[in-house]
Amino acid sequence: MPSINPAREDLLAFAERMPSDTPILMLNLLRFNSQAAYGADSPHAPCSGREAYARYSRTALSKVREVGGEVQVMADVHLALIAPKQEQWDLLLLVRYPSSAAFLSMLADPEYQAAIVHRSAALADSRLIGTTPS
Repeated sequence: MPSINPAREDLLAFAERMPSDTPILMLNLLRFNSQAAYGADSPHAPCSGREAYARYSRTALSKVREVGGEVQVMADVHLALIAPKQEQWDLLLLVRYPSSAAFLSMLADPEYQAAIVHRSAALADSRLIGTTPS
């Protein structure tokens, strides 16, 4: 089953379990739809999933910077050597935030919330994994 956006209970678990006083790294694994899955009544022009993600990214990257974060790695994925065959990814992002609170504040931002429509339309599947540097 595809995973596109975090559920409320997952966000609560994130807030409880991620350290709040240290920088975090969020690992994003993304698989794009060939065509963005906007609804039939959507005002957005049809495009590829990758193009819809670029629409989302224009706002998201600005919001990442506003909370003191930065993209550490953005890389096209070519092949997974060790993974279930059905787990194929198009893009890997590793984003550093100064804290879990900064990440959560970005998610709550109204402009960021408005951009999620593009992320949701763009993605066939995703993983978002919270980590801390060792």
